[in-house]
Amino acid sequence: MLTSVDLRDYMLTNPTKVNENANLSEAMKSIIDNKISGVCVVDDSGKFVGILSEMDCLNAILNATYNNIGVGKVNEYMIKDNILTAQPGDDIVDVAQDMLLKKHRRRPVIEDGKLVGQVTCRQLLTAVNKFNV
Repeated sequence: MLTSVDLRDYMLTNPTKVNENANLSEAMKSIIDNKISGVCVVDDSGKFVGILSEMDCLNAILNATYNNIGVGKVNEYMIKDNILTAQPGDDIVDVAQDMLLKKHRRRPVIEDGKLVGQVTCRQLLTAVNKFNV
């Protein structure tokens, strides 16, 4: 039975992340090695600055191949504008409904500007499934 609806009780507390200045090839390796669809991007101080998905990486590879250039840095391809985030105390059901409505697969969890976690569809399924027990 679900005992809490706080996001903090279900979020990933140590999500895979990359630095915005990392080479894109390092980020792609991280995505592949961790078998995930994307990573949170942080700056040197740990502040959340964006998201990089496997689709962003694929776009970069195709662009580099077509234009015969290197793939460059994470900050050239990451999504950095209009990113919806959550806070640890948010209601997981509200977050799940909003992610479903907006067709998002992940939501960074931010506290005081710092990345403290991430919630993905898998965590949401696990939590919401507990409502039915």
